Amino acid sequence: MNLSIWLERAARLRPQAPALLRGTEVVADYAGFLARAAGLARMLRDDLDVHPGDHVAIFMPNEPQYLVLLNAIWMAGAAAVPINAKLHPREAAWIVADAQARVVFATGICSAGLEALPEMANARLIDGIWPDPDAIFDPGPDLGIEPRAASDTAWLFYTSGTTGRPKGVMLSHGNLMAMAHCYFIDVDTVEPGDCTLYAAPMSHGAGLYSLMFTLRGARHVVPVSGGFDAGEIAELAPQLGNVCLFAAPTMVRRLVAQSRASGYDGAGIKTIIYGGGPMYVADIVEAVERLGSRFVQIYGQGESPMTITALDRARVSDRTHPRWRERLASVGVAQSCVEVMVADDKGNSVQPGTPGEILVRGPTVMTGYWQNVTESAKTLRGGWLRTGDIGTMDGDGFVTLQDRAKDVIISGGTNIYPREVEEALLNHADVAQVSVIGRPDPEWGESVVAFVVPEQGATVSSEELDAWCLTQIARFKRPKHYVLVADLPKNAYGKVLKTALRDHLNGRPGGVREL
Repeated sequence: MNLSIWLERAARLRPQAPALLRGTEVVADYAGFLARAAGLARMLRDDLDVHPGDHVAIFMPNEPQYLVLLNAIWMAGAAAVPINAKLHPREAAWIVADAQARVVFATGICSAGLEALPEMANARLIDGIWPDPDAIFDPGPDLGIEPRAASDTAWLFYTSGTTGRPKGVMLSHGNLMAMAHCYFIDVDTVEPGDCTLYAAPMSHGAGLYSLMFTLRGARHVVPVSGGFDAGEIAELAPQLGNVCLFAAPTMVRRLVAQSRASGYDGAGIKTIIYGGGPMYVADIVEAVERLGSRFVQIYGQGESPMTITALDRARVSDRTHPRWRERLASVGVAQSCVEVMVADDKGNSVQPGTPGEILVRGPTVMTGYWQNVTESAKTLRGGWLRTGDIGTMDGDGFVTLQDRAKDVIISGGTNIYPREVEEALLNHADVAQVSVIGRPDPEWGESVVAFVVPEQGATVSSEELDAWCLTQIARFKRPKHYVLVADLPKNAYGKVLKTALRDHLNGRPGGVREL
């Protein structure tokens, strides 16, 4: 079953209903949305030689055309490869090459310098300008939607791994349909009069959540800013009404700050789904107090997108249960389509309250990593996805995250992997050693800190290192703080003691000597 039939169904039932909006401006109704997608699907097949099973990349910021592209790719039987628009062109080109994408759609700053990179040799770049689909295709009874099996890849999501290179998570049509069913059961209802507001990147969870709103024939709204601006949302939501949005904890905190400054009370917002990083209890308590019972928490990974656990709005808002604060600090209970277990290192379930690795299985779990049999076998064992996250589960099934087995830093809801940053800094001629950690940040959740050992006799400044990082990696990944040190603390086996680095940041003796 091809995901794009949900767009076809909505267009047949509600052809004149507003579908794609930029702010309050209607860009296309559902008939137009379908026509544009069908036209682009034909262009992919006839002009760009895209075949079922091929990969097509999207490297652009949020815009209504993004959803047209997604559905066109699926209609053609291909798989979409959404790439975070914040990435450096070199990082994006690596993904294009690894995914073996035949075509890359990019716009504006994303396309600049991309075509010249050697990794793009086998991909055709479409620089945001293509024929008007309405002029080349008039949808009739037969749209030519390519049939797909539930196991066929629909979305190839690249998430960085501990090896320092991104891994392509293969999400099938069946995976994403199961995710949508979980949303309706565990997260929120969707009515035709609702709208989803794309304040977070459409290349990630916000884009995945488009499916449910397409199925219901609801509105898709891209803010004029193209991203998250608390003042813009406070102004836009009352005009639109029934607004639903996915937000990282950082975004929630900024919306609360907007409320403090302006008195905005959440008018026009139906639901804010938060996840992607730690949310402190005090922060969500204030958010509910100021903006009302509008919040739902989800916990997921790229490998089981948005679908491991959920904490519904009633429990987020409840202050009567004797353990409400403890539950609010959790990430909720298993979503309806999956099983969740906390296990020891042998994969055996542990007793309630005992820390262990969080495992999940069900129809939302990826089919595997693209062309990476070794990592697939390590991560998918005995039918269970090993998340790498450490947590506990109480007797009622509430899961609380405690730590991350992988050293991922979650800043502003975005995963940053230390090795990526470390490798970028080690490319600098004057850097001998480097270790990157995260530290708590009141705004971002965590911020990136780099401990740097210069080459003998060399001098290097934080400003120089910052400028260097901007030539190597995405801006959001670069360290917020650099600590120049004589050496890195290590154990007997030569492994860097990151606990000592964290102790140093916290003012505790850790054997670290700054230069």
